[in-house]
Formats: sequence, structure tokens, C-alpha cells
Amino acid sequence: MTDLLLGLDIGTTATKCVLVDPGRGVIAADSRPVTLATLHAGWAEEDPATWWRHACELIPAVLTAAGAGGGDVRGIGVAGMVPALICLDEAGRPLRPSIQQNDARAAAEVASLRRALAGADVLHRTGSAITQQSIGPKVAWLREHEPEVLWQTAAICGSYDFMVRWLTAGAAPVEANWALESGLYDFRAGEWAADICRAAQVDPGWLGPVAPPATVLGTVACAELPHLRGVPVVAGGADHVAGALAAGLVADGDVVAELGGAGNILVRSAAPIVDDRLFLDYHLVPGAWVPNGCMATTGSLVRWFQREIGGGAGLAALDAEAARAGPGAGGLVLTPYFLGEKTPVNDPLARGALVGLHLGHGRGHLFRAVLEGTAFGFAHHAEVLRDLGARLDQVNLTGGGSRSALWRQILADVLGLPVTHRDHDHGAALGAAFAAGMGTGVFGSWDAVAGLSAVAGRTEPDPRTAGRYAELYAVYRSLYPALLDQQHTLARLSAASEDG
Repeated sequence: MTDLLLGLDIGTTATKCVLVDPGRGVIAADSRPVTLATLHAGWAEEDPATWWRHACELIPAVLTAAGAGGGDVRGIGVAGMVPALICLDEAGRPLRPSIQQNDARAAAEVASLRRALAGADVLHRTGSAITQQSIGPKVAWLREHEPEVLWQTAAICGSYDFMVRWLTAGAAPVEANWALESGLYDFRAGEWAADICRAAQVDPGWLGPVAPPATVLGTVACAELPHLRGVPVVAGGADHVAGALAAGLVADGDVVAELGGAGNILVRSAAPIVDDRLFLDYHLVPGAWVPNGCMATTGSLVRWFQREIGGGAGLAALDAEAARAGPGAGGLVLTPYFLGEKTPVNDPLARGALVGLHLGHGRGHLFRAVLEGTAFGFAHHAEVLRDLGARLDQVNLTGGGSRSALWRQILADVLGLPVTHRDHDHGAALGAAFAAGMGTGVFGSWDAVAGLSAVAGRTEPDPRTAGRYAELYAVYRSLYPALLDQQHTLARLSAASEDG
């Protein structure tokens, strides 16, 4: 048993690991849950030490499960959520919990940086507008509220860059998609943007070289995994891009929708598509691009409902109740802006709304409104992508939410597109393992990724729901602008009550 590949995914809700045999696909997989800390409204943090502990547990576990040894491993690929912010000291140790990509604390800093860089053409230089996801406003927030952290900071990086550093026991380049999504990197010039860094007070010394996806960044040198010493470590890329490749983002017209803690929708393009309602990433395939949107909450909203309103009921039971509620949830519409919202509205002060309640509604109606509200969020992105000339033919669904037959049907109906899902959804971990195979020469073609997983099923849109969902989607689209002032007032009052 040789030429095996390990894939790690440092995800928002779990750390995942797969072991891939190039001829057979995934032969072992395991995961560990991660707790997202929300100490204040809009905050989202995690402990990087937890990710590392999980990796050191998971790698031996999948090797043992497959009856393999460290000498059988040809490469390790690492992917993760992006662009998380981790501040490291001189020894490479995290100085505080990570500030996650969906963290919305830096609303004032977002507004300030937008004003300061109004004439800098940030969007077309970096591929994204200045939003709650950008690294610059988060650094500016730290400088105002936790200056002692920045006094000790020697480097900043993302989730999977941190993992590469600890695997290789040394400094390493940041992967290109963390750089691009940071909002600090001028992809047209191929360098960090000095004026943007200066405006955000980001020390250029914190930023290292940038490496393309599927690049070998070093070899395993950590004491915790001695049996893997010398194995190449490869940049597996942003989790949503790596997962999209594994899920079938191969040709024009393919769409990948990810139902993870956050929600992503991605298409492939031959040239960069830049718009302030979207993000832009490099495809793992050289020369291709991935314009995409990201909703701050999808799966995390489902888990919140399950915990806080569902009384801890199982997801299967909640799905059954929602199915009985029927399309339209008895006349309810929900906006899923429970951590602010990233694309396409780019508003960290957006807040969730549930409109249409009456005394005849039950838990199933409310849960169905959650599922439909996230589907309407994907539909909003699909509308934007079509406006920009993207082709959308079919949706390849990935993430934990893809296991729900009801959610798959709702997405097919709302989007008006067939939805496929994979037999085993290993997502970004599988994409990272495949990138390791490309980086080390185990695979010779990017097309080979199709042989590592199979389509388990296809859900067709039900034409009987089209008219109702069209009406409900129109209501959904009207709610954010109609309630804009109220959302911002409530966000301010929520922050004031916590500070007081």
C-alpha cells in the first residue's frame, strides 16, 4: 500500500481528515467537532490549538483504520475556512483565538476603511470589496481594542496556513486564496497592496510570500507526527474551492452549493469576474477562476434553531415536521442574516427577520422557513451570477446539509435547477488530498478528481412549486431594503446592551 494521500480540512464546525488511495478513492475518514465561540453579538472565534490537537489525533486514526503506515503516505494537503485571521508570535504560537471569516465585529472599521480607500479601486485590484470578511478591518479592530496582541504579533495567516506552519515546524508562505480573500493582495500586480496595508495599519512584515494552490510548502517536521517526517505538505487551498473541485466544479455551467456552517455558491470562469456582490478566488486548476458568494450562516443557523428553538430535537424529526408544513412554510419568510451578511449585501449590521407569523404556525413551519430562507439566499446569488454572464446548468450540492433530502428538494425548487449530491461527501478534505496528489505527481491530470467520488442522486425541481416560490422570493428580496434602518438600529442597540 503506497502513494496514499492525506487530506485535512480545517472547517468551521469540524476538523476533517481523509486518506485517499488514488485507485480506490477515500479508504478512511474521520472528524472532530469544533466549537464556534460567540462571546458577543456578531463575534465568531475558534481556538487554533484545537485544530492542531484534532489533526494529531485524526491522522494516526485514519492510517490505523486503513491498516497503513506513515511510509505509505506520499503527500498531505491542507485546506480550511478562509480568510480567518490568526496572529502569531515569534515562535509561531497563536496570541489569541482566531477571528473567523464570518465574524462581524469590525463594522465601524469596515466603514472607516471604505472611506479611507474610496479612490483606491480596491474592488478591481483585490477582487473583493471591503467587507466584514476582509482582514484589514479586523486588524484595525485589534489595534483599537486589543493593541497588546499586535505588539507581540510577528506574522498573520489563515487557518490552513497555520496548520502548514505547525506541520512543517517553521514559517511557510500563505496560500494564494487566503491572500486574495484577505483584501490586502493586489492580484493584478501580484503583490501585497502597500496603500491598503497602510490604511488598515497592517505591518508588511507580517505578510510573507504567496504560494499557488497545489504547491509543496515543506515537509513534515513536527515532533507530534514522527512517523510522517519528511512527507511533503501541499497547499490545498480555501475549503470552499477545494470542496467545490471534489464536488464536481469542472466545466462551464457547473455550480457548487455548499451547506456547511456558512453557505457558499461557486461557478468556474476562464477569466476573473469582479463585482462587489461576490468574492473571487483562484481555482485549484491553474489558469481558472472561481467567482463565488458566501452567506454567513446556513448550517450554523440550522444548528442554532435545533438548539435554541427545536429543544434539541434530531434533524430528521425537524425535517419531517418541515415537510408537513409544505412549500412556503404557511406564509413565512426568513432572512438568514444571523451573523450579519457577507455577499451579496455585504452588511455586517444586517439582522435576521422572520415575517408572516400567526398563531397557527408551529415548529415545523419555523424550521421550514429556515431551510427556505437559506435557499432564497442562494437564489439571490444565482440572480447576481446570471446578471454577470455566468452559466448555471446544474447544482452539485456538498456539505453536511446535503444529507437532507428535504433541503435538497427545497434548493432544487427555489433555484429551478437539478441538484446532485455525492455518495460520500468528504468535501474540502478530499479536494486537499487531490491537490496533494497533483503537487507530488501522484495524479497527472486535474480531470482525475472525478474518479474519487460518485453521484449518489439527482433531485429535479418540482414545477408545481415554481409560482409560489417566485412570489416568496420576491418578498424575501424586498425585506432587507425595507427593514434596513430597523436592522441597523437593532444591531446598535444589541451592541450597546452588551457593552452596558
